[in-house]
Amino acid sequence: MCAATAAAAARQDAAEHPAAHRVGSALFYAGSSFLITVVNKTVLTTFRFPSYVCLGIGQMIATLVVLYAAKVSRTVQFPDVDRSVLFKVLPLPLLYVGNHITGLASTKKLSLPMFTVLRKFTILMTMTLEAYVLRRTFSKPLVYSVGTIVLGATIAASADLAFDAQAYAFILLNDAFTAAAGVCTKKKLGVEGLGKYGVLFYNALLIVVPTVLASVFTGDLREAVAFEGWAQATFVLCFLLSCFMGFVLMYSIVLCSYYNSALTTTVVGAIKNVAVAYIGIFVGGDYLFSWTNFLGLSICMLGGLVYSYLTFNNKPPESNAGTSELKLHATQDSKKSAPV
Repeated sequence: MCAATAAAAARQDAAEHPAAHRVGSALFYAGSSFLITVVNKTVLTTFRFPSYVCLGIGQMIATLVVLYAAKVSRTVQFPDVDRSVLFKVLPLPLLYVGNHITGLASTKKLSLPMFTVLRKFTILMTMTLEAYVLRRTFSKPLVYSVGTIVLGATIAASADLAFDAQAYAFILLNDAFTAAAGVCTKKKLGVEGLGKYGVLFYNALLIVVPTVLASVFTGDLREAVAFEGWAQATFVLCFLLSCFMGFVLMYSIVLCSYYNSALTTTVVGAIKNVAVAYIGIFVGGDYLFSWTNFLGLSICMLGGLVYSYLTFNNKPPESNAGTSELKLHATQDSKKSAPV
């Protein structure tokens, strides 16, 4: 598919599905993302569970069990295990495992408000990636709102009283993996023979085995098994809830990407972050207040709301857009480019 065709397909996403499906899938993703952030924070920080990798393994296993049971009961359909099917999914599993592990690591090491702020960079990364890969264009107000988001995130991060270089590295890697996985997921949903459930199942299947092996070699699995909290019913309940919510989140991401675009899915995450950030100031006990940090947080959230409003209310830009459009795309020599 050539770049022009890919861009045209991306612009048609909004018209392909009913508005109720688009909004419903977006709200479903927002709710799932909010709940799993709180539950993961409880398991990793409140109960001090030592291994975010093993928590991720539990979420992958839950995804496999639920989808396989649904396939056996003929509630859903997706292809049987086949080498060609596995190759169709690649490289999505690699992006997802990076997204999963770095996301859990940053959740453990950062306060909820700072986690929320730094996740805003995903929007900029997704916009840039779609501009380069899909040759999409964005209106000036949309680009300015992204600039506001990045400005607020920078201000808030500069005054982070609990600065942790390793945690910042994890969250920025998580942003990059999220952006790449979002665009890749959108592409894989169009691959013949996979479908939403096939993408979910085989993605988890290819991820879980190497992740388990990695946890064995690093000692994470041993630490998780020896964790004293297994004797507490409350912890076990939260752990199982996190595992189930891992499946729900992965499904909601695929569903939202199917009915919308990768960029819209990222925007929905920004809407969810408004609630997470301000609740995290009062819940969790690991937020160190400062006025500079709070100001940056508020600017970031304001930009996120404006961005979300513009995204869900503006029509996709036409190819003959006027001066109000700011083309954000990769510079490429048209004489040297050729359709793929």
